[in-house]
Amino acid sequence: MYERSRKVSRKGSENLDKHLLEALYHRYYKELYIFVYSLCGSETVTDDILQDTFLKALLALKDSHTNMRAWLYMVARNLYYNYYNRQKNLFSIETEEVDRRNSREKIISGEGEAFIQNDILEEILHKEEKKRVWDAVNRLKGQKKEVILLQYFGDFSQKEIAAMLKITPGNVKVLSYRAKKELKEYLTKEEGR
Repeated sequence: MYERSRKVSRKGSENLDKHLLEALYHRYYKELYIFVYSLCGSETVTDDILQDTFLKALLALKDSHTNMRAWLYMVARNLYYNYYNRQKNLFSIETEEVDRRNSREKIISGEGEAFIQNDILEEILHKEEKKRVWDAVNRLKGQKKEVILLQYFGDFSQKEIAAMLKITPGNVKVLSYRAKKELKEYLTKEEGR
């Protein structure tokens, strides 16, 4: 009898874990995908890292994490650096073509002539501006890039970023300032061209 109740209890716990993992996945997958993809630029690597991230989450569900979102970001970041270091040691850095579907121009042709409608032109200009900003962010190196991504795209506080990167909040503030300065200089220089 005792053994049977333990099995039922364990099965109920597994269902709870499954539902909790599904909720975490649906809530954080998209933003984690953007974060990891911006670090590596590879859809395949991003998918692998996120699969491992959520596997670690499943294994760690019973542990108490005060901020699951920050923990997931930290795990994904660490897995990326583990991957990067392995690749660097093997001297075989993957060169995948980056998916640029979202930045393609939408051209509508009518009666044999191509023309661009005003709303499509606005969309293209908006996408081009977003692309310029992403290109500028991707030019940043190391922790400056991570701080900007976590601060503006992950919407984490400086204190949370400091905990994730294992640095002081003061260092986060300095890195953020320097990164924004570099971004401003780069974007201003690009506008002048």
